[in-house]
Formats: sequence, structure tokens, C-alpha cells
Amino acid sequence: MPDFLLEVGLEEIPARMIAAAQAELARRVEELLTRERLLSGGSVISYSTPRRLAVLVSGLVAAQADAEEQLTGPSWGVAFKNGEATPAALAFAKKAGVDVAALQKITNPKGEYVSATVLRNGRSAAAVLTEQLPKELASLYWPKNMYWRPGKPERFVRPVKWLLAILDHAIVPVEFAGVHAGNLSYGHRILHGDHAVTINKPADYAAALESAKVLVDVEARRQRIRKALDAVTRTVPGARWREDEALVDTVTHLTEWPSVLLGSFEAEYLTLPEEVLVTVMRDHQKYFAVEDAAGKLAPHFLAVLNTEADEQGIGVIRHGNERVLRARFNDARFFWDFDQKISLEDRVEMLRSVTFQKDLGSYYVKTEANLRIAEQVALLVKKRGVAVDELSLLIATKLAKTDLTAELVKEFTELQGVVGGLYARAQGLSETVAQAIYSQYTPASTDDAIPATVEGQILGIADRFQTIAAMFAIGLEPTGSKDPFALRRAANGVVKILAESELPLTFSDLVKAADASSNTLAAFFRERVEFYLRDVRGFRYDVVGAVLAAGHDDVRDAIARSEALTAVRGSEDFAAISTAFKRIMNILRQATEKGEFEHQSTIVVNDGYLIDPAEKTLNQQMVMLIPTIDKWRAERKYQEALEQIAALRPHVDLFFDKVMVMADDPAVRLNRLALILRVLGGFSWIADFSEIVAG
Repeated sequence: MPDFLLEVGLEEIPARMIAAAQAELARRVEELLTRERLLSGGSVISYSTPRRLAVLVSGLVAAQADAEEQLTGPSWGVAFKNGEATPAALAFAKKAGVDVAALQKITNPKGEYVSATVLRNGRSAAAVLTEQLPKELASLYWPKNMYWRPGKPERFVRPVKWLLAILDHAIVPVEFAGVHAGNLSYGHRILHGDHAVTINKPADYAAALESAKVLVDVEARRQRIRKALDAVTRTVPGARWREDEALVDTVTHLTEWPSVLLGSFEAEYLTLPEEVLVTVMRDHQKYFAVEDAAGKLAPHFLAVLNTEADEQGIGVIRHGNERVLRARFNDARFFWDFDQKISLEDRVEMLRSVTFQKDLGSYYVKTEANLRIAEQVALLVKKRGVAVDELSLLIATKLAKTDLTAELVKEFTELQGVVGGLYARAQGLSETVAQAIYSQYTPASTDDAIPATVEGQILGIADRFQTIAAMFAIGLEPTGSKDPFALRRAANGVVKILAESELPLTFSDLVKAADASSNTLAAFFRERVEFYLRDVRGFRYDVVGAVLAAGHDDVRDAIARSEALTAVRGSEDFAAISTAFKRIMNILRQATEKGEFEHQSTIVVNDGYLIDPAEKTLNQQMVMLIPTIDKWRAERKYQEALEQIAALRPHVDLFFDKVMVMADDPAVRLNRLALILRVLGGFSWIADFSEIVAG
């Protein structure tokens, strides 16, 4: 079975876009081959560097097998009139390539239709790939695209420079963006002179490019970088490089043939806060920080290069990197000293000239709104038994955005919030105030920890929720993949803080504090809670659906219900009772549609209409359970409640085995509907069990 290799050569792709594009191209190629019956047990491996995306497929089927296909045409009544073929039948037969006599009648949910069975001859893999691959390449998603050929329609992240497409030893004549595929790739731009590399067969690809100073395997580059960071750091006694997986990932996608050099800077710069120094090194220069055995920043850095050089060349490169870093540190020190001339308190008025959003006014206006929410939330939290330093919270909220006027933040925008916290500490404000300001933007992602203090948590929630509510109020909610104000990320932060803190707050509390409209916000936050439960906490999709159908207002409560449901969902009794609950819901739905009652709340169980022993027993069990259920609900003992649901199984099974719910007698029928509603309502506050999928 032949192997297939596709490589798209480009001008340098932005590092942040490479991983997603690599994965998408591999997925598209695999789906294409599967759809076209060309992949049977083979493997699909993807590669990437800043200048290329590649997919290697092993075990490709050389050609499709012939296959029968049933085509459906017009309705039988249109195709044949009085037993005679109409022009519609003739046209369909011609299109299918069969005689009219070969047309068949089939019946589908829409009625009787004309059908024809045709034999499709299998096409070669090369023919399919030549036709389909350009479409897949054109469909790749890029956050930003560009045109580069005047008058031509294709858009891509960067200009396409070469295409390589080979099926075993043969070139597949793929064409995209005016570039025709061949069997040539290109090596490292500097170390190999950007000379062409002939790829004789797909299996030679990685080795051939490695000889041209290009490591196409992303994981191989990553490990090479990590080993080099370890080795170079060992030249400094007692030192270690500060672990930074995100930066490792970035430099992996910035290089084709990585190496590492050690640089140094003057120890006098260590008087600046570590956060400032590390941000300058990491975000602006892509350098790794070095720390001593005690975890303190050392006067060294590690730079990952996309080349290799002799000792003299490395010396020149090191000197250049040190000079650039020294200039950046000098800028940071100047801005730090300059900013201290104006206190954070004096910067509050300056926020009037900093726009938050053109229709919502300045950051001064936003700060006032944040203060109103923070104050109400603090009062509520204190009333519910959680200690809050209210004065420090309000001071922190008032000063939280003032560092937007600081020169250091204007130069290093990544330090927003952090600089405010550092300045608060340097200016003698309390540690509670400084910590709250410092951590106001955490968590920045679902992997980050939430603020460590109650005051920081409330400030973070108030700021995010105010932004979300204000944007929704003027119609700027996220739509589809568009979220220009990062409101989903803000909501993720709110959900994570509510989930992982001890704050006794619900979504409704925040809506009330922000004086917001809850309708559209409720759906938006439900989506974010679902994301948290599924993607962050890892609960099954059906568990999450069942839990959220019963409510998402209290995030920690939703987590507790998800944990309980996960613990019991695998038991045989619970699976059976879940099926019974689905049956109950279907019966109640149908009864509602037939007008058996106006509203479920209007029907109650009347003992006088309980006739069959099975329904009497089930009712007695529920009556005895209700006080215990209420106690479990108050104490959030959801697993105990769910285990009791499973224990009801024999009574529920017997009821459905012996009792006809929709009895002829209207009074008995309504009473039995009330009974199954009592059973359902006894536990529906935990989850909607009809959402649970067996298995």
C-alpha cells in the first residue's frame, strides 16, 4: 500500500497559529481519505515548522473500490403518469446513466420516489487527491489571512512558496495558489542556504530535512530545546531555568533548528520587581528567566536561537541579545521611577481621559460601576458568614484601573493590574489592597489559579461581571466565533472564581448587584458553566446536560450535583430508574399536550383515588421519603438522594408493570399523573434524568 506526503511551504507563519493549523490540516486530510474510501488502517502523522505544514499518510489505498450507489430522483407520481415515463423520469434516467426500465420505486418517510442503482467505478488515489486537496487547503482556518497575488482570489495566512505532494515515488499534480506540486522541499534558510531538498519517497521526509538542518517533528524540537535549556543552565552553579511551558511552546514554533545560549545582565537590575524583569524577558524577547537554588531571579537569561554557530559567532549573538535586554531593562527602570511621582490615588481622576468603550464612557465611569457592584457583593457575602475587609476591597476597586495611566503599563501592557499591585505596595497601601489589585485579572485562563484573597476574588468578579453586563446592555454580546471584547473569557473567570472559592454567591446575586437584565445573560452564563463542567472539570456531556437542566444559578451546587450523579450513574438500578424517569416525562408531556391539566402545579395526589396496591405502595414510599429528601437537599447530600432513587426501582418497576397510568376514569387518570409527577418532582431538583445516556 502506498504512502502519501503533502507539504505546504510558506513564508514564516506566526507561531501562535501553527499548532491549530497543523492539527486541522491533518484532520482534513484524514477525513478526506476516509470519506473517499482511501484510508484503511493506515496512519496520519503531521509536521510543522515556521515555514511549512506537512502531513504523512502511511498505508493509503491506491484506488477506490467500485461501489454501488442508490440515487433518488423525483416522486413516483411526477416521474410516471398512467404508467408512462414523463420527461422528469427520462431526465433522471439520463443523469443516472441507466435505462428508464431500470428505474425502481422506493418508499421513504416523504412518500414514493424514483430510484436508480448505479455502479461507480473507483478512482485512483492520485486523482482524488489532485481534485480535493486544493479545496481542503483553501478551507483551512486562519485568524488572519492575506492576499498576495494581484487579482487572484485565494487568501492564506502567508504566501505559498512551494508544494510537495508525492504518492510513493510519483508526484501528485496538486495545484494551489498558482503553485504546482513537485517532490522538492527546502532546508534551513541560513544553515542550508535555503537549497532545495529532493524527497524521493514519503518515508524519507523527516530524515532528508534533518540533513538540511530542519527538524520537522514538533515534539523532537520541543525536546531538543528542553535538553539544551537544561545543559546550558548547568554551566551556572546552583542555577535552574524557570519552567514556562507556554514559552517552550512558542519558541518551538519559532524555530526549525533550535539551539540555546546563556546571556547575563547586571545584578543592579534585580532591584526592579521580578514580575517586571520576567515580563520583559519573556513577552518581549522570548527569553527564559534563570533562578538560583532559592527560587530567586538570577542575573542571567536563556535565548533560544534558530541557528547554530561557533564560539565566536555565539559570542556576537550573545552580546547583541544582552545589549537589547539591557535597553529594555533601562526603559522599565525609568518608567518605574517616573511613575512613582504620581500616587495611585492621584491617578483616579486621570481615568476620566481613558476610554473604556466609546458607548460606555471612560474607565472612571467603569470604576464607579465596579464600586457599586463590589459594595453590594461584599455586604451579601458578609451577611452569609464570610469575612471581608470591606474598606480594603473598596480602596482596591477604586484604584484597580489607575495603572492604565502609568508609563510602565503603556510600555508593557502585559503588566496591567500587576503594576497596580506593585505600586500599591511601594506606596505603602495595605497588603490586602495590593494583593487584590495585583490579582484582579486572574485567572486569565482556566489553567490559572483564582485570586488568593476574598477581596481579590470579589474585585475580579465585580470587574468582569460589570463589563459583561454593560456590553450586553448595548448589544455587544459575542456571536458565533466573534468575541472582540473577550466576554467569554471574562465569564469563564467569573465561573471559575465562583466554583473554586468559598464565596456564597449565585448568578442571580450578581445580576441583582449589577442591576442587569438576566434573560440573555442567563443563557450566556449557562453556556460558560457547561464549558467549565465539561472541559475544565471533565464531567460527561450527559451528566452536565442533566445537571444544568435542573439549574445553573449556583455553580458550586452544580459541581456537587455533577459529582454525585457521576458517582452513581454506572449502577444497574440507577440506569433502570433513569429509564423509568424518561418514561414518566414522556407520559406527562403527552398528557399536557392532550390538555389533561392546565399546569403540573395544579394536580395533587388524592389518596382516595389510589386503587391498585402498586400505586399505593409507591405513594407511601414517596410520602415517607419527602422529609428526608428535603433534609438532603438542604445539606446538599446529593449522592445519598440519588442512591435512594435507585432504591425506589422495584416500586417504580412494579407500578409500571401493574398500573395503567392513562386510565379510562378521568379522576383516577389525573391522580396517577399526579403520583408520577410526585416521584419525578421529588428528585428533579438534582438533575433531569432524561438526559442520561445509557452505557
